[in-house]
Amino acid sequence: MFKLTSLNLNGIRSASRKGLQAWLEKERPDCMCVQELKAQEADVAGQFEELAGLHGHFHFAEKKGYSGVGIYTRHEPSDVIIGFGSGEFDAEGRYVELRFDSPGRKGAPKLSLISCYFPSGSSSPERQEAKFRFLAEFYPHLLGLKAQREFILCGDVNIAHQAIDLKNWKGNLKNSGFLPEERAWMSALLGHDVDVANAAADELNAGAAQPGTALGAGLVDVYRRLQPTAAEEAYTWWSNRGQAWAKNVGWRIDYHLATPTLAALARSEAVYKAERFSDHAPLTVEYQLAL
Repeated sequence: MFKLTSLNLNGIRSASRKGLQAWLEKERPDCMCVQELKAQEADVAGQFEELAGLHGHFHFAEKKGYSGVGIYTRHEPSDVIIGFGSGEFDAEGRYVELRFDSPGRKGAPKLSLISCYFPSGSSSPERQEAKFRFLAEFYPHLLGLKAQREFILCGDVNIAHQAIDLKNWKGNLKNSGFLPEERAWMSALLGHDVDVANAAADELNAGAAQPGTALGAGLVDVYRRLQPTAAEEAYTWWSNRGQAWAKNVGWRIDYHLATPTLAALARSEAVYKAERFSDHAPLTVEYQLAL
C-alpha cells in the first residue's frame, strides 16, 4: 500500500516546532506533499531537506517568506519538474512534480506526483484576479499532462467545491474560495462526460468566463470518491479568526486530484485532527500502488 499525505504547513519552521517530525515518524507515509513552506533554499538547507527519512524536493518562491511547495519521498524519482511553465506563477513557487516512470508498472508506466499551492484571492480584488489567471493557465496544463501520463495532484486548491465542503456556505457565496466561477472551474476539472462538462462551462461563462474550461478534464476528487457524503469531518482548514477551530467552522480546500486509473486504486482516507501543525489538517490517502 502506498501512503500519500498532503499538508499546507503554513510555514515549515512553525510546523516543525509543533511536532510535525514526530508525527511523520509515527505515521510513516511513503510520500508527503507540502505547501506554503514560507522559506527559501537557505532556510531549508541543513534543517529540512529530510524529514523522518523522507527526502525533499522543493519549488521556492522568489519572495522571501512566501508560498513555496515541496514533496518528501522515500522513493527516488526518475525526474523532478519545477514549475509548470508559467511566467507569472512559477515565480511564486507553486508547483513541483516528481516523476516515477517504470515501463514494468502495470496500468501506469508513466506516473507523476504533484504538490501544488493555488493562489488565494481573499486578500484583495487584485489577488482574486490573479487567482482567475492561474486557473485559466493551469487547466490546459493539467489537460496536457493527463493526455501523457497518470498523476495525483495533492494540494491546497483554495476552493471549496460544493456546499457540503464548508460550514457556512450561504454566507460565503460571494467570497473567494466559494465563488461561482471557482466552483464551476472545479466542476469542469472533475467533469467525466460531455454533458457535465458543458453544464459547468455554461455556468462559468454566465459569469466571468475563463479560458480553457469548455471540456471536462475528467479528474477525480479522491476523498469524495471514498467519502461521498462526509461533511464536517471532511474539513481541512479553519480560519484563525474567532473560534473557527473550536466550533469546527471549517472548509475542505485540500485535495487529492487524480487521473481515473490512479483514483480507482485509493483504498482509505484520513483527515488527521488530533494534533495541529498548521491551520490545515493533513489529508492522507492509501493507494494500492507500488512506485
